[in-house]
Amino acid sequence: MIEIVKSGIDAEAAAEQDAQVKAAVEGILADIESRGDAAVRELSAKYDDWSPASFRLSDDEIEDCIGRVPAGDIEDIEFAQAQIRRFAEIQKAALKDVEEETLPGVVLGHRNIPVNSVGCYVPGGRYPMVASAHMGVVTAKVAGVKRIIASAPPFNGAPPDPVVAAMHLGGADEIYCLGGVQAVGAMALGCESIAPVDMLVGPGNAYVAEAKRQLFGRVGIDLLAGPTETLIIADESCDGEMAATDLLGQAEHGPNSPAVLLTTSRQLVEDTEREIERQLQILETAEVAGAAWRDYGRIILCDTDKEMAAEADRIASEHVQVMTRNPDYFLENMTNYGALFLGQETNVAYGDKVIGTNHTLPTRLAARYTGGLWVGKFIKTCTWQKVTPESSAMLGEYCSRLCALEGFAGHQAQADLRVARYKGVAERAGQG
Repeated sequence: MIEIVKSGIDAEAAAEQDAQVKAAVEGILADIESRGDAAVRELSAKYDDWSPASFRLSDDEIEDCIGRVPAGDIEDIEFAQAQIRRFAEIQKAALKDVEEETLPGVVLGHRNIPVNSVGCYVPGGRYPMVASAHMGVVTAKVAGVKRIIASAPPFNGAPPDPVVAAMHLGGADEIYCLGGVQAVGAMALGCESIAPVDMLVGPGNAYVAEAKRQLFGRVGIDLLAGPTETLIIADESCDGEMAATDLLGQAEHGPNSPAVLLTTSRQLVEDTEREIERQLQILETAEVAGAAWRDYGRIILCDTDKEMAAEADRIASEHVQVMTRNPDYFLENMTNYGALFLGQETNVAYGDKVIGTNHTLPTRLAARYTGGLWVGKFIKTCTWQKVTPESSAMLGEYCSRLCALEGFAGHQAQADLRVARYKGVAERAGQG
């Protein structure tokens, strides 16, 4: 039996917030489409107090940014990118072109073709999200994307040096210092100074996620990756310090970041609540993490692992951290999650920063129908077909009858023409 020990913000309040975000984003995108660069500049000045001569960084500006990053930090960035590149290469190797003769004279196949141009958004604002540069740019590069542009907001009134370094080292062709809806809108819609892209990727706040939702169709998107979500599944083998640390470690992303504890242990509930109170007295990001836990934090008590797995699938969280005696049970039985972190030895921060899996993951129940960003998101699997005259005549007769069944006269004519042209060829081939 499921017991809700702590609940977060109610559905009505959440819906009201969503409506406000939707309306604001609609207005911003319409303005960008109408006025181009002028709108982008005004929006950047309004929201980021940033209006440089050019939002695109020159080669000299990029080198200056890299030069200000300590050598040790560059080494760490390169280490993280090596892990992400390696796993993306493994994933790409699993994608194979195919060609098969499915009937005599009928050859079908598919090719895996990279998207031509991608805009990688790297969120900033509260934190310069260096890791998001790796996740978008490096993965697109491995996929074979020809034009990769990357954009991040200013940090403390200037381009964020480590983010720019990560974008450049990852292989970005164009780097912009531009944030928020104005960045994704400019990349998707195009303006005088930015040629439009075919696809947008990258996480962001609620406004960026909504902008991607509204732009989808005009461009491709990776997924709707909004405010960070984390779900911890734990039993009595986990302690309160570990659970609290990992909940607050993701709640610090933003004041609207949901963090949920799902457990079979009432003692862990009590220990975790007590430990959260203690850690919020000393955590440097307690103002943000505390607000997220107060308004969006939840605690759910279950009876069994089976019940926890079912409830976790219903929640469909972006990050799911499993700290139970048998974490593989959840790997084998869960279906709805962005990424699983199995055992106390790993954690979401590893996935966010360094281990090699991609941290751009589905939020807001999207894990029910999609996984996270990976090399395959940048690749279109496109089919092709080739048929001999003899097989065209045979297929045409089937196709003609099926078109007639549906009332598609024009489709039927296409098939009938092939039958008329090639049936004699097929009969002669049979006589020979």
